[in-house]
Amino acid sequence: MLNDNLKSYLHLHFIVFVWGFTAVLGALISLDALPLVWFRMLLAVGFILIYIGIKKIPMKVPPKTLILFLLAGLIIALHWFTFFKAIKVSNISVTLACLSTGAFFASLMEPFAYGRKIIWYEVLFGLIVIAGLYIIFKVEGRYVYGILLALSSAFLSALFSIINGKFAKEYNPAIISFYELLGGVLFFSVFLLFSNSFDANFFKISSSDWFYLIILSTFCTAYAFIASVQVMKFLTPYTVMLTINLEPIYGIILAVIVFEDKEKMSSDFYIGALIILSTVIINGVVKYYKKKK
Repeated sequence: MLNDNLKSYLHLHFIVFVWGFTAVLGALISLDALPLVWFRMLLAVGFILIYIGIKKIPMKVPPKTLILFLLAGLIIALHWFTFFKAIKVSNISVTLACLSTGAFFASLMEPFAYGRKIIWYEVLFGLIVIAGLYIIFKVEGRYVYGILLALSSAFLSALFSIINGKFAKEYNPAIISFYELLGGVLFFSVFLLFSNSFDANFFKISSSDWFYLIILSTFCTAYAFIASVQVMKFLTPYTVMLTINLEPIYGIILAVIVFEDKEKMSSDFYIGALIILSTVIINGVVKYYKKKK
C-alpha cells in the first residue's frame, strides 16, 4: 500500500497536469487577464462554498487567521493575473517555462520562513532549472514583457506556496481555499470598482468563454486548489515548487495538441525542458535516500 507521502507526490503530479491545462484554457478564453482571473475566482468561491455545505465543514476561523487568508488570496490573485497576462502578451510555452524559476525562489525563501539552514542541493537544483530556462529563452528575446510577467508570477507562486505550507498543517484545505479565493475576489473587486471597470462590457461574455470559465473554475481551480493544499500536509513547499516545474512539460504538450504549429517548439526548448524534468526526478531521488538515512 502506498504511504501518505508517495500518494501525495503522485497526486501532486496529477494536479500539476491539471494546471498545465489551465494555460490552454487561458489562451482559449478571449477575456483579458484581469476579468478572466476575477470570474475564475468568483465562480470557484461559489463551487467551494457548495462543497463546504455538502461536507458540513465548520467555517469559523480566528480573525487574525482570516486576515492572513485574505492577504494570501491577494498573492494568488496577482500570481494568476501575471500568469494569464504573460500568456496574452507572449504564448503558453514562454509563460509555462518561466514558472520553473519558482523552485529557485522557493529555495531562497523557505529557509527564512521555516527557520532552517539553506540546503546546498536545493539551491543547486534551482540554479540548474535556471540554466534550463536560459537555454529555452536564448532565442526568445522578443517576449521580454511576457518573460518578466511570468517570472513575477513564479515569484508570487513560490511565496504563496510557502505561506500555504504553514496553513495546510492547521486548517481544512477547503476552508483555506475558500477564504483565500474570496480574498482575491474582494481585492480585485475593490480595484475594478475604483477604476470604473464594472461596466456593461465587463459582463459581456460569449457562450464559449462561459464554457471554458466553468471548466477553469471547477476542475482547474476549486478541485486543484483544495487538492494542492491537502498534499502540502505531507510535502515541503520546495518539493511542491520543484514538481510544479513539470507544468511547462504537461502544458506545452497540451498546447501543441490544441494549437498545433502555433506552439511548436525549437530543439533548444526540448533540451531545456529535459534539464528541468531531470532536475525534478533527481530532487525526488535525493530526498528519498536522505529520508531513508
